[in-house]
Amino acid sequence: MIEITRFADLVPRDHGLAVIALALPDGTVHASVASAGVLSHPVTGIPVVGIVAGRGSRKLAYLRTRPRATVVLRVGWQWSAVEGPVELAGPDDRLDGINAERLRLLLREIFTAAGGRHDDFDAYDRAMAAERRAAVLVTPAHVYNR
Repeated sequence: MIEITRFADLVPRDHGLAVIALALPDGTVHASVASAGVLSHPVTGIPVVGIVAGRGSRKLAYLRTRPRATVVLRVGWQWSAVEGPVELAGPDDRLDGINAERLRLLLREIFTAAGGRHDDFDAYDRAMAAERRAAVLVTPAHVYNR
Protein backbone atom coordinates (compact mmCIF):
# COMPACT_ATOMS: atom_id res chain seq x y z
CA MET A 1 0.00 0.00 0.00
CA ILE A 2 1.36 3.42 -0.97
CA GLU A 3 1.48 6.12 1.71
CA ILE A 4 -0.57 9.24 0.94
CA THR A 5 -0.39 11.01 4.31
CA ARG A 6 1.39 14.05 2.85
CA PHE A 7 -1.39 14.44 0.26
CA ALA A 8 -4.04 14.08 2.97
CA ASP A 9 -2.30 16.69 5.13
CA LEU A 10 -2.60 19.28 2.34
CA VAL A 11 -6.35 18.80 1.80
CA PRO A 12 -7.61 21.09 4.60
CA ARG A 13 -4.99 23.75 3.89
CA ASP A 14 -6.66 24.91 0.64
CA HIS A 15 -10.25 23.63 0.83
CA GLY A 16 -9.36 20.36 -0.96
CA LEU A 17 -8.98 22.22 -4.25
CA ALA A 18 -7.01 20.03 -6.61
CA VAL A 19 -6.08 19.75 -10.24
CA ILE A 20 -7.05 16.47 -11.85
CA ALA A 21 -5.22 15.53 -15.05
CA LEU A 22 -6.34 12.82 -17.47
CA ALA A 23 -4.80 11.45 -20.67
CA LEU A 24 -6.82 11.99 -23.82
CA PRO A 25 -6.95 9.60 -26.78
CA ASP A 26 -4.78 11.95 -28.88
CA GLY A 27 -2.03 12.02 -26.23
CA THR A 28 -2.85 15.47 -24.88
CA VAL A 29 -3.93 16.15 -21.30
CA HIS A 30 -7.29 17.24 -19.95
CA ALA A 31 -6.95 19.16 -16.68
CA SER A 32 -9.63 20.58 -14.44
CA VAL A 33 -10.09 21.78 -10.88
CA ALA A 34 -12.11 19.70 -8.43
CA SER A 35 -12.46 19.22 -4.69
CA ALA A 36 -10.59 16.11 -3.56
CA GLY A 37 -10.19 14.27 -0.29
CA VAL A 38 -8.67 11.11 1.13
CA LEU A 39 -10.93 8.34 2.36
CA SER A 40 -11.04 4.58 2.67
CA HIS A 41 -12.09 2.76 -0.47
CA PRO A 42 -15.70 1.64 0.13
CA VAL A 43 -14.94 -1.97 -0.87
CA THR A 44 -11.25 -2.62 -0.20
CA GLY A 45 -10.70 -0.20 2.70
CA ILE A 46 -7.39 1.10 1.34
CA PRO A 47 -6.78 4.88 1.25
CA VAL A 48 -7.85 6.49 -2.03
CA VAL A 49 -8.33 9.99 -3.37
CA GLY A 50 -12.00 10.74 -3.96
CA ILE A 51 -13.67 13.30 -6.21
CA VAL A 52 -17.34 13.82 -7.06
CA ALA A 53 -18.05 14.37 -10.76
CA GLY A 54 -21.17 15.45 -12.61
CA ARG A 55 -22.98 13.15 -15.02
CA GLY A 56 -22.28 15.11 -18.18
CA SER A 57 -18.72 16.10 -17.35
CA ARG A 58 -15.94 15.47 -19.81
CA LYS A 59 -13.95 14.12 -16.89
CA LEU A 60 -16.29 11.13 -16.55
CA ALA A 61 -16.41 10.50 -20.27
CA TYR A 62 -12.60 10.48 -20.48
CA LEU A 63 -12.24 8.31 -17.38
CA ARG A 64 -14.61 5.72 -18.81
CA THR A 65 -12.25 5.19 -21.75
CA ARG A 66 -8.92 5.69 -19.94
CA PRO A 67 -9.44 5.02 -16.21
CA ARG A 68 -6.28 6.62 -14.84
CA ALA A 69 -5.68 10.07 -13.32
CA THR A 70 -3.23 12.30 -11.53
CA VAL A 71 -4.55 14.53 -8.74
CA VAL A 72 -2.38 17.40 -7.50
CA LEU A 73 -2.79 19.54 -4.37
CA ARG A 74 -0.69 22.66 -3.82
CA VAL A 75 -0.36 24.97 -0.85
CA GLY A 76 2.32 27.61 -1.37
CA TRP A 77 5.48 25.78 -2.41
CA GLN A 78 4.32 22.47 -0.93
CA TRP A 79 2.56 20.04 -3.20
CA SER A 80 1.65 16.40 -3.51
CA ALA A 81 0.45 14.38 -6.50
CA VAL A 82 -1.29 11.01 -6.47
CA GLU A 83 -1.40 9.07 -9.72
CA GLY A 84 -3.12 5.77 -10.37
CA PRO A 85 -6.02 3.76 -11.72
CA VAL A 86 -9.54 5.07 -11.34
CA GLU A 87 -12.78 3.36 -10.41
CA LEU A 88 -16.13 5.05 -10.96
CA ALA A 89 -19.22 4.51 -8.85
CA GLY A 90 -22.47 6.16 -9.80
CA PRO A 91 -25.91 5.71 -11.30
CA ASP A 92 -24.31 5.31 -14.74
CA ASP A 93 -21.14 3.56 -13.52
CA ARG A 94 -21.76 0.47 -11.44
CA LEU A 95 -19.04 -0.66 -9.05
CA ASP A 96 -19.34 -4.09 -7.44
CA GLY A 97 -20.26 -3.74 -3.78
CA ILE A 98 -21.81 -0.27 -4.17
CA ASN A 99 -25.59 -0.13 -4.20
CA ALA A 100 -27.69 3.07 -4.28
CA GLU A 101 -27.59 3.54 -0.50
CA ARG A 102 -23.82 2.98 -0.32
CA LEU A 103 -23.35 5.45 -3.19
CA ARG A 104 -25.40 8.07 -1.34
CA LEU A 105 -23.13 7.72 1.69
CA LEU A 106 -19.96 7.55 -0.42
CA LEU A 107 -20.73 10.88 -2.09
CA ARG A 108 -21.14 12.41 1.38
CA GLU A 109 -17.84 10.84 2.52
CA ILE A 110 -15.96 12.31 -0.43
CA PHE A 111 -17.55 15.73 0.11
CA THR A 112 -16.60 15.83 3.78
CA ALA A 113 -13.13 14.33 3.15
CA ALA A 114 -12.51 17.27 0.80
CA GLY A 115 -13.46 19.65 3.62
CA GLY A 116 -17.07 20.22 2.65
CA ARG A 117 -19.74 21.04 5.19
CA HIS A 118 -23.49 21.03 4.68
CA ASP A 119 -26.37 22.11 6.88
CA ASP A 120 -28.84 19.78 5.20
CA PHE A 121 -27.42 16.49 3.97
CA ASP A 122 -30.87 15.33 2.87
CA ALA A 123 -30.91 18.23 0.38
CA TYR A 124 -27.34 17.36 -0.63
CA ASP A 125 -28.37 13.74 -1.26
CA ARG A 126 -31.33 14.84 -3.38
CA ALA A 127 -29.12 17.15 -5.47
CA MET A 128 -26.49 14.45 -6.01
CA ALA A 129 -29.14 11.96 -7.10
CA ALA A 130 -30.90 14.46 -9.40
CA GLU A 131 -27.57 15.41 -11.01
CA ARG A 132 -26.58 11.72 -11.27
CA ARG A 133 -23.23 12.49 -9.65
CA ALA A 134 -20.54 9.81 -9.54
CA ALA A 135 -17.66 9.03 -7.22
CA VAL A 136 -14.20 9.03 -8.79
CA LEU A 137 -11.80 6.88 -6.72
CA VAL A 138 -8.08 7.12 -7.51
CA THR A 139 -6.03 4.27 -6.07
CA PRO A 140 -2.45 5.48 -5.50
CA ALA A 141 0.12 3.80 -7.74
CA HIS A 142 2.64 6.64 -7.48
CA VAL A 143 2.93 9.61 -5.12
CA TYR A 144 5.13 12.64 -5.65
CA ASN A 145 5.75 15.27 -2.97
CA ARG A 146 7.63 18.46 -2.36
